[in-house]
Amino acid sequence: MNNDTVLSLNQLSKQFGTVIANESVSIDLKRGEILSLLGENGAGKTTLMNMLFGHYMPDSGSIDVADASGQLTPLTLGHPQAALNVGIGMVHQHFTLAENLSAIDNILLGSESLLAWRRSMHQAREKINAIMQRTGLSAPLDTIVGQLSVGERQRVEILKALYRDARILVLDEPTAVLTPQEADTLFANIEIMAKDGLSVIFISHKLREVLAFSHRIAVLRHGKKVGEIATKDADEKIISRLMVGADTPPTARETMDTGATVLQLIDLSVTGHSARTSLEHINLSVCANEIVGIAGVSGNGQSTLAKVLSGLITPTAGQVKIDGEKVSLFTPANILKAGVGRIPEDRHQDGVIGAMSVAENLAIENLDSDEIQTNGFLRHQQLKQNAQHLSQKYDIRGPGIEAPARLLSGGNIQKLILARVFEASPRLILANQPTRGLDMGAASEVGKRLMQARKRGAGVLLISEDLDELLALADRIVIMHDGDLHMAPSHDRGQIGLIMAGQTS
Repeated sequence: MNNDTVLSLNQLSKQFGTVIANESVSIDLKRGEILSLLGENGAGKTTLMNMLFGHYMPDSGSIDVADASGQLTPLTLGHPQAALNVGIGMVHQHFTLAENLSAIDNILLGSESLLAWRRSMHQAREKINAIMQRTGLSAPLDTIVGQLSVGERQRVEILKALYRDARILVLDEPTAVLTPQEADTLFANIEIMAKDGLSVIFISHKLREVLAFSHRIAVLRHGKKVGEIATKDADEKIISRLMVGADTPPTARETMDTGATVLQLIDLSVTGHSARTSLEHINLSVCANEIVGIAGVSGNGQSTLAKVLSGLITPTAGQVKIDGEKVSLFTPANILKAGVGRIPEDRHQDGVIGAMSVAENLAIENLDSDEIQTNGFLRHQQLKQNAQHLSQKYDIRGPGIEAPARLLSGGNIQKLILARVFEASPRLILANQPTRGLDMGAASEVGKRLMQARKRGAGVLLISEDLDELLALADRIVIMHDGDLHMAPSHDRGQIGLIMAGQTS
């Protein structure tokens, strides 16, 4: 690995009101280096990368980028085009592709002058093919993006950055929606690119891939850089101590006898327009004192199943029974009355009402309670006391319980939802991607609370794209592929990954 510095972040600081997002953070990146950037939610990782890419203007500090001769020169701050011009590319966790356009159209989008008379498609295609051959990344260029697999879309996003001659690539949670095999292939390709001189910063919460594929690790905590370490000298305990200031104990799954069946799906079907929105004769049961995990690549019917069990979709065939009672009316209110606690996949869209206060959102599913209202009028003092208690118990941080929920960070919105669900002591918990975007400490706390709910007698249906999470928490794992469920032969990562990829026979 070449030791020439290609990027230098110098004493970067950024403050939003009274909140210090970054304080004097300095990080160097070498040519051909893969650097992992770790930290808790709110540690300042996203803010730091947004300053690098020009979305935010630092309050102080500077950024230097190596030019073609290797000389470090100052980057014009606060201008994304300036970052693009010097070869900085960023691939976000949530893809920014136009699904109605082909892969090649997405790669070229924004890279051509609006004043050009015609597109030089032949020349562009030659350049993309050369990149694919050099890096091992491949994608069907003429296929509409909406028809591509998640792994193919990920490759299109990276090809889009490389087409713009990126020399520094920032990847935000790059494997969040990939199968284990796809993730391994992606990092194998990244290693090829690094050997060819590409420098990579990747943000991840998955310590297994951090330890397996990075050269060096930088850790942020409370907006400050608290440590750097060569990956070969690191392990999970060292990283955990840097991130949260203490060891994060693993969640222990003790063996328990299961109780009565709390959820039963009988030949459940939903007719949709594609496998992404269809379910085909699903049969599944979840018992008390049991966590059943559903693995699978995003877009294979998990969201549809979650919407049925949340009361947002009425199935076209089959039955859903909760505690032995058939659900006849699929509405959120009816599902709540049946004793289901819901942790939605999209916390912003389905988990909170952004304009309402934190206190109101914490009580919104419990408004019938006499503790919250009297004769239809809210008891504001009780509402406030409830919010203060839950904010302290679940470590919900933000501008205050009377502030709009939209001002909370994603991780703290998730804590709000978890507080609302767990405090209701539901018989069945539908946990859909409950730790997505959470740091190690917060994710560990979620796992602990799911285990506590299991121990008190709840059944848990855990839908997750994080296979490590499922292997740690679930008593049984089933895999969803093309709207159907397949039993996992064991807690075997390789076998589960193959079924996730479609090898079901």
